[in-house]
Amino acid sequence: MSTPPLASGPHGPDALRPLLATVLDALDAGARSRRGPLPAGGPDAVTARLAHAVGDILPTDGDPHALRTLVHALAEGSADPAHPHCTAHLHCPPLAVATAADLAASALNPSLDSWDQAPAASALETLVTRTLAALAGLADALVTTGGTEANQLALLLAREAHGPALRLICGANAHHSLPRAAWLLGLPPPLILPTPTGTLDPAALHRALTTRPGPHPPVVVAATAGTTDAGLIDPLPAISALCRTHGARLHIDAAYGGGLLFSDRHRPRLAGLDTAHTVTLDLHKLGWQPAAAGLLAVHDPHDLAALHHHADYLNAADDTDAGLPDLLGRSLRTTRRPDVLKIAVTLKTLGRTGLGALVDQVCEHARHLADLITAHPRLELHAPPTISTVLFRPTDATDATVAEIRRRLLTDGRAVLGRARQDGRLWFKATLLNPHTRPADLTALLHLVEGSTPT
Repeated sequence: MSTPPLASGPHGPDALRPLLATVLDALDAGARSRRGPLPAGGPDAVTARLAHAVGDILPTDGDPHALRTLVHALAEGSADPAHPHCTAHLHCPPLAVATAADLAASALNPSLDSWDQAPAASALETLVTRTLAALAGLADALVTTGGTEANQLALLLAREAHGPALRLICGANAHHSLPRAAWLLGLPPPLILPTPTGTLDPAALHRALTTRPGPHPPVVVAATAGTTDAGLIDPLPAISALCRTHGARLHIDAAYGGGLLFSDRHRPRLAGLDTAHTVTLDLHKLGWQPAAAGLLAVHDPHDLAALHHHADYLNAADDTDAGLPDLLGRSLRTTRRPDVLKIAVTLKTLGRTGLGALVDQVCEHARHLADLITAHPRLELHAPPTISTVLFRPTDATDATVAEIRRRLLTDGRAVLGRARQDGRLWFKATLLNPHTRPADLTALLHLVEGSTPT
């Protein structure tokens, strides 16, 4: 048996070309077999079809058709974020140019844990992170795997700056990764404030900051710019003012809403973002990147000194003294792929205007869907959309009916709607992230819901 070819090196491109054709053909064939936004039949049927297609995953002798077989099976059994009826999650359809760049990153395979493994990638990461941090009004940024890692790093930096007695205060609307990060870091149990309107109430935050019993421990307040359930934005200027008054540290989770920075029309919704000590951004949401593409931006670069770590084989003192960059303090991970390349290619290809246009399009789609729901005699809109998330439900339906309709559409593979609980009721959640969605697609989505609603 001959030695398999490599993806990098002088013969890498020639080895990849026929394989890329195989992958593209299998992706196309798999999607055609699926025929919708989700494979039909539910978990058991999908598992059975995959097992039948794959067979023995570790045969005695290799299968030369494995690439085609597995890519076809995965495509046939995948949720398609580019389908206009796949709207359940903050799961974007990636741009072709970003996906192509990600292939280059995989072929070159740099690892950003030492300069000698990633000379150009480390320089590119510095350029991109500082550019995106400046867009948010901050000084520097770290690349992360997404919002969860960025939120964990934000609390870690806060703990290192203020000590282990630091307490997190956030709203019930905050992402689950924040209280989980407090637990992971050994911080005191967080104070989670009720958010009956869906956003953090400054009056409730003021009471929490002024009525703490005994000596006041240090506090980090986490606000949200784009909640997962409804895409709502906390009143950032008022929250920022309270943090300044009471000496609290401020973290803003803008994993969803941070993409509004690209849009001249919607950027003002993020007023106050630049006052935070740390900000979570995530470009595999409103940035159209293949996962993962998260960032944590910081106001004071000196906060990052807490991440300094020494491993002689990666950042020996004499190497750093000689001018080789020390990359270990840029992440808690060691091996780290150059996710920055796809981001850089997207920024350079589309520019702020091009990305802003995509943001404007999906926000307009959400407003159009909300208008269709408002005009529909048998559907109820929760509220006008803030970003690109729309909550709705059949008029007078029970929560059990809403849940059953959603699961029926999933099982049939006809539509992928999310679920969100607001005002004590269960709602369908449509998060629109596909700029190619047409008005007719949105009308058809509502027809699917209506057709699955018991009469």
